[in-house]
Amino acid sequence: MKYFTSILLASGLAAGNALAADDIEQSGNWIIAAEIGAISTSGNTSGTSITGKFEALQDTPLWSNEYTGNGYLKEDRARVNGEDMNQRSAERYQLGAKAGYKLLEENSTLYALASFAEDKFGAYTRSASIGFGHGFRWFQSGDKTLDMEFGPGYFDGTRANGEQEQGMIVRGRAAFRWKLNDNAAFAQTLTVERGSWNMHSTSETSLSTRINGSMQMKAAFRAQNDTSVPADKQNTDTQTSLTLVYSF
Repeated sequence: MKYFTSILLASGLAAGNALAADDIEQSGNWIIAAEIGAISTSGNTSGTSITGKFEALQDTPLWSNEYTGNGYLKEDRARVNGEDMNQRSAERYQLGAKAGYKLLEENSTLYALASFAEDKFGAYTRSASIGFGHGFRWFQSGDKTLDMEFGPGYFDGTRANGEQEQGMIVRGRAAFRWKLNDNAAFAQTLTVERGSWNMHSTSETSLSTRINGSMQMKAAFRAQNDTSVPADKQNTDTQTSLTLVYSF
């Protein structure tokens, strides 16, 4: 239950901020996007994998709030002792919430965030973190932008071997976006959390192409790395996906 405490705190903060802003202006601008992709194979290699993600962004006169979630599930079909059996080889979920108070400088915020992750086959089976800091736009030129975040935080996690890790971390994030034309965009994000025991980093490279007014096709490559992992685990997990994105 303690792993959900930080999510509830950040969600409550963001929701409270939204209500406070509504006293000034009753309607905030919402952008909501959901994406899903699936792969099914049969024959010599049989299995199914599903990936999904949602993102909800709310913009009010004083606050910029963000809610995110993603999941990945993979199940292989193998023949064991003459019988076909389903074997799960990947299962991970992640939730996050962030509230950003707008400063006088455009695209500059003071933020508070929280995240929770569960990965049954990863180096960390469960982890939660909270953070505070400053977000700002470091570069903007025509169709290109680079947004940065930096600040301290706290991490609480369980390794695959059962070891507990807790302590202060330093968190940084960079998000680059390049609008190639009216129907295509390239994006690169990198998030790093550094503690005395480990450095955790997540990178996603994506290319999105608009199909119609509300639907896009997205190709993405995601890599997650931990510098310190149990002996039977790899340092880096990668995922390549092709998904449909619906926004409203």
